[in-house]
Amino acid sequence: ILDAVKTTYSNFKSNFVKRLSAEVPIASSPITTRWRQSQTRDLAGDSFEEEHSTTYLPEASGSVLKIMPEKETLILGSYKEPLKTPIKGNFETNNSALHFCKAPHALDRGWNENIASKGQKCLNQLFSTQKVSQWVSGKMQLCEQSQCVWKGCRDEVRDESFHLRRFNGINYSILQPEVKFHLTGLRNDYYLNILDWNFQNLVAIALGASVYIWNGENHNKIENIDLTLNCNYVSSVSWIKEGTCLAVGTSEGEVQLWDVVTKKRLRNMLGHLSVVGALSWNHYILSSGSRLGRVYHHDVRAAQHHVGTVHHQQAVCALKWSPDGRLLSSGCSDGLLTIWPSDLGAKAHVQPLKVIPQPTAVKAVDWCPWQSAVLAVGGGMKDGRLHILDINTGQTTQTPSMNSQICSLIWLPKTKEIASGQGIPKNDVTVWACPGLARSGGFFGHGGRVLHLALSPDQTRVFSAAADGTACVWDCCESFSPSGSSSFLTSK
Repeated sequence: ILDAVKTTYSNFKSNFVKRLSAEVPIASSPITTRWRQSQTRDLAGDSFEEEHSTTYLPEASGSVLKIMPEKETLILGSYKEPLKTPIKGNFETNNSALHFCKAPHALDRGWNENIASKGQKCLNQLFSTQKVSQWVSGKMQLCEQSQCVWKGCRDEVRDESFHLRRFNGINYSILQPEVKFHLTGLRNDYYLNILDWNFQNLVAIALGASVYIWNGENHNKIENIDLTLNCNYVSSVSWIKEGTCLAVGTSEGEVQLWDVVTKKRLRNMLGHLSVVGALSWNHYILSSGSRLGRVYHHDVRAAQHHVGTVHHQQAVCALKWSPDGRLLSSGCSDGLLTIWPSDLGAKAHVQPLKVIPQPTAVKAVDWCPWQSAVLAVGGGMKDGRLHILDINTGQTTQTPSMNSQICSLIWLPKTKEIASGQGIPKNDVTVWACPGLARSGGFFGHGGRVLHLALSPDQTRVFSAAADGTACVWDCCESFSPSGSSSFLTSK
């Protein structure tokens, strides 16, 4: 009798996963994708599946909008859950829903369903074990100035860099931030979009696996959405324009809708198999983009919410609907800026209106509030320029290279200017006067790249969040003034 072969548990686990991988295709991504995730979610999730196929069009032709028919969509009624997510049951809970989440070239028909369920349960347990060690608890607190014990704030003397610096001899008054925050759990990830400020003056910022909601008027914390039992981290947030519904994208590919007034989760829309790094609303159409290059369009009013899909070659890191809702811009890590029409369901295949190559990844993007066809785009490290594009005429204006990565940007409608957040070496917020894009001012004080910017509903304050764990609210309205008009940047 042959002696039994001895093996370690780690080798056994590795071999087991490889065997399953050989039978069932898994999305190719450097990010944990929560393969076939619906059975590990609560039954409120409306699921469709992110394709694994990588048959893309050539880069020159851009991307194609493909309207996907609804297939194998699981709708099990509405569900509401308190802000503090309750502890889930064990992984056997949703094994009955396994067949609703097939991958392309799905499970061999000869497979015994019971074997498949047991195998998937084991994989889910492995993924859960890997996830626990990666959780980062988020925290957001006001800086108490001289009494602050936060590292870097212990000196009573304020750093003079917390000022509005002057350019071209313009005599700007010294400006301190209205308020400063210290952040724990803010991810230093260029490809995420985790800050938004809505018309009800509520600020949402994702820190680790939680979303903190703050009152933008009195800077009091209102609530936090805790998703530590659902994901490694929150990767994107976006407020609906018509109310207090907050869309939350996660590292596990979920898109959740939360009502911050009732403190309930309204919906959980599945389908993505990778990090959802970008979200954008167009009335009741929510667009979500993932690192596998998919953009899904959801009609949040419908039971079968999936109304369209865009395929990109690389990660989607920017999504913005124009103010009039007629155009959608999508930016990718491969440097393609794509402009789409709004008739998502008009045809089976909708061609993009424009595909505009950029020198670097397209992440910092924002539409002009007073000219719906004008788009501002920030260049990455290899570019370092701010570009203003007129989609209708093709006219372009750009700044000289700043030799710095532009991580974020917003328009300042009251003064007809643009604010852009940069990385090293200055880690500042620069304000540009339109139309000539001359520097008119800037906010200094962050010790890391300024990853996120948001504008208050009254358009007078700017919220900046940086990779060093600091956030500031700046009163910009009184300090900057209009600098003229332009042939394609005039107020209407």
